[in-house]
Amino acid sequence: MCGAETTNHSTESNGFGGNLSLIDLDPGNPTVFEPYWRRMGDKCRVVIPGCELMSYKAATKPGKVCWFLLPELEDAIVRLHRLVGNAVVDDRYIVVGTGSTQLYQAALYALSTPASLKPINVVSAAPYYSCYPEETDYLCSRLYKWAGDANEYNANKSGPFIEVVNSPNNPNGSLRESVVKDCGQGKLIHDLAYYWPQFMPINRPADHDLMYFTFSKCTGHAGSRIGWALVKDREVAIKMTKYIELNSIGVSKDSQFRTAKIMELLCNEHKEFGLNSSNNFFEYGNRLMAQRWESLREAIGSSDLFSVPSFEQQHCFFLGRPTKPYPAFAWLKCNEETEDCGSLLRRYNILGRNGKRFGADAKYLRLSMLSSDDVFEDFLDRLNAIRLFEE
Repeated sequence: MCGAETTNHSTESNGFGGNLSLIDLDPGNPTVFEPYWRRMGDKCRVVIPGCELMSYKAATKPGKVCWFLLPELEDAIVRLHRLVGNAVVDDRYIVVGTGSTQLYQAALYALSTPASLKPINVVSAAPYYSCYPEETDYLCSRLYKWAGDANEYNANKSGPFIEVVNSPNNPNGSLRESVVKDCGQGKLIHDLAYYWPQFMPINRPADHDLMYFTFSKCTGHAGSRIGWALVKDREVAIKMTKYIELNSIGVSKDSQFRTAKIMELLCNEHKEFGLNSSNNFFEYGNRLMAQRWESLREAIGSSDLFSVPSFEQQHCFFLGRPTKPYPAFAWLKCNEETEDCGSLLRRYNILGRNGKRFGADAKYLRLSMLSSDDVFEDFLDRLNAIRLFEE
């Protein structure tokens, strides 16, 4: 969600005395995986004749509530989750959306109570995903409103609420559970966008009432704008479907068809080659992210200037081996003498997302680990130079 958000940034003079190219690590644009898909070539090429996929409706299966979900995509989603083992798909209704952003709004709509005199409070534990506040309040809805940090809500307020649990967490990569204790009046949304083997060890299938995923984080295909929710309650799935119907009259069939084709390729490559092959996307992605995190930690080194979170090794049932979490973002913290980490890096034309936008401190800065190889290498070189210059 909001992964390609654009912001007007101003840069400051730097101590290098020259003009530095801009390194924009604010958005989570997943170009890191382009080399893999380029290597796949025609294996995931899609050709759609002009006479096909013309209808608003899809040939949905009996008993399904999402009338615009292509059966090919539904089958591919179920097959992929069963292969990876990251989510329970049995006895679930699948709702497809235009990315997870639309699914988030649809979930808020479905879980709200229209008859209520006051908007229901929406909370998430800080540091929370930076776009939750803006997306929650964007339409100035009478159904729901942003109420901030779930930890503070737990201590100070009561009444109906919706808690958004983002796990693995964007920005800091930690695994999350709900924190508000008054479960009787609360409803949960689980944003599991990054719960894939390239980012996080898969230690159990997620089993929640409402959880959603996004194709952009699964494979890197952010431009397809496809997300999907796995929903236990039929009425909630119906309301989510109705929201998307009113918002966009469904979801692009072309994008759904392409997504299904690529998901099918992931499963087929795993079946044919297994894990010990560069053709296995998740094995490839895990090793690539591991290399990037190792390089980042080497660049930071024993510096007192910066630090990033450390993660314990866990067994990944999909990969069949121990691995550490390798989050899509680095939650960079500057030392006590630096009050604004973003301002420091802006002096060297490195852009990240300020910690305050996540309900945290300006000493923190979120930096994308998903840029292209050349951008990432430039970032590491500049980070090394900053260390030498600032320390």
